[in-house]
Amino acid sequence: MHKKTNRNQGLMTRAIHAGEAPDATTGASAPGIHMSSTFVVEEAAGFSAHDLNEDSPYTYARWANPTVRMLEEKLANLEGAEDCLCLASGMAAASAIFLTVLSAGDHVIVSDVSYAGVAELARDTLPRLGIEVSLVDFSDLEAVAKAMRPNTKLIHAESPVNPIMRLCDLRAIADIAHAGGALLSADCTFTTPLGTKAMELGVDLVMHSATKYLCGHGDAIGGAVLGSRELIGKLRLEAGIHHGGIMSPFNAWIIARGVSTLPLRMKAHEAGALAVARWLEADPRVTRVLYPGLESHPQHDLALAQMTNFSSMLAFQVGDRAHGDAVADKMVSDLEIIHYAVSLGHHRSLIFWMPSEDMLAGSFRLSGAAADSYRAFGGDGIFRLSVGLEDPEDLIADLDAVL
Repeated sequence: MHKKTNRNQGLMTRAIHAGEAPDATTGASAPGIHMSSTFVVEEAAGFSAHDLNEDSPYTYARWANPTVRMLEEKLANLEGAEDCLCLASGMAAASAIFLTVLSAGDHVIVSDVSYAGVAELARDTLPRLGIEVSLVDFSDLEAVAKAMRPNTKLIHAESPVNPIMRLCDLRAIADIAHAGGALLSADCTFTTPLGTKAMELGVDLVMHSATKYLCGHGDAIGGAVLGSRELIGKLRLEAGIHHGGIMSPFNAWIIARGVSTLPLRMKAHEAGALAVARWLEADPRVTRVLYPGLESHPQHDLALAQMTNFSSMLAFQVGDRAHGDAVADKMVSDLEIIHYAVSLGHHRSLIFWMPSEDMLAGSFRLSGAAADSYRAFGGDGIFRLSVGLEDPEDLIADLDAVL
């Protein structure tokens, strides 16, 4: 159905053309939105998803859809993966990994700081299903290695972690996982396929919340998992067909349109974030800035080795909890350009206050040394800022007025 784009072509060419071809019937240049739930077949065939293969015709939209498949081929091309499965949300992508790879009696190691939904899934849902979970600071490779067990089937990483911007060495963790016979999955939403070549670092399953940078405009929700054809085939059967958390064709079309400009946007995001981060770091009202592209980031050397784009996510501190609360209140009422809102990766800049006490007691439930490690990055609380595509000078003026 779609043109196979040469992976030796340029990044912008692939972002625009991968997975797409002019419509064979109408000649339309833009890809179509195929909203049909069922498809007329030309010959009788078995009615089972177990019979599906790469050459199977479209039969039912939960099994496969031309518009969704177009996006899957585009993302696989950019990620350097054999295949991709698109799902209804980033959490659907994370759940697809956990609930396909793991069964009762298996063990998984999960970063002790991660996207809140993943953190809560690991702490609440997986143990209820008989899956053993170890929560580990992935910046401590010795701790990751010590957490391995004979029944460890999966390590799930995130780099940088949401929201404190702590990194982990994906190549080293991949070596630990594979030495123990486990798979490594990694949430690379913050960096996109252009910012971390995760599969080249040994990651087996790469996931993205496509809601964020891939879509880029804050108007569609989706998720994606990428990996080998064999692994994605297992996820497609288990999560896509049996769990049913599929992506809407309309959302796939919207996200694919966003991906077409991803290389340009990520260059602009990085440039804007670096300008804002440097200004924040020089402002005496700001006590700390965490951005992998800054020399002051405690893991800047790892960022240089592992990241090809530092993206637009940064965190900064303004002092104690009380002062952070006061600044957040002022942001809500006085910000003119930056939106005080959750989410990230949009063309609009977004900011949100995240007190450490609340994060540690809520989604992460960390104490002792784990809490100390969180506070080493997060202090008493951080403002998580997703720098959009506005002029950095205007963003700086907006922040200057509320700090």
